[in-house]
Amino acid sequence: MANDSYAHIDDKALLQKFYIDGSNNWLGILLERYTLLLLGVCMKYLKDEEEAKDAVQQIFLKVITELPKYKVDFFKSWLYMVAKNQCLMKIRSRQGQLTMELDDEAYVEDTTNRNELLETDLILYMVEEGVKELNREQKTCVTLFYLQKKSYQEITAATGFSLLQVKSYLQNGKRNLKMIVEKKMKQANG
Repeated sequence: MANDSYAHIDDKALLQKFYIDGSNNWLGILLERYTLLLLGVCMKYLKDEEEAKDAVQQIFLKVITELPKYKVDFFKSWLYMVAKNQCLMKIRSRQGQLTMELDDEAYVEDTTNRNELLETDLILYMVEEGVKELNREQKTCVTLFYLQKKSYQEITAATGFSLLQVKSYLQNGKRNLKMIVEKKMKQANG
């Protein structure tokens, strides 16, 4: 990998460098980090390798032209939204080509289902990323309660937190997670 020397620099720092000097070299490092992720997302929804590769190239071009227009804090989330939107546009553009071949209702249902899947996938991704931003206590309680389906008593036993602390960490964690996800969604949508 040509950019191993930048592996220690996180996305935010690379974005800062890009916003300061406008050099596409910084963007290139960021895009290289996420090329496989982009290809995977595009393959998942477009179901065609060549079309997915084309979509990734179009995403790169879109990032180069659009990123300078926005102040992006979470590059990976923003990039995911750009990829999702690119896939949706490709799927919609197929509609004209496929209408002759497919029954209209079946196509509309398939597109609706795929759009719902994309939206659900994005929300789950944002929640997963958001949990990482919670403080240690909130992250622990939210993970145990919502993901591992532990009861308050089980969380108390596992963590040593009091029942009152567990309830407080869950309440605050849920509220903070909601705010984090809303902020990420707002940023991702430009």
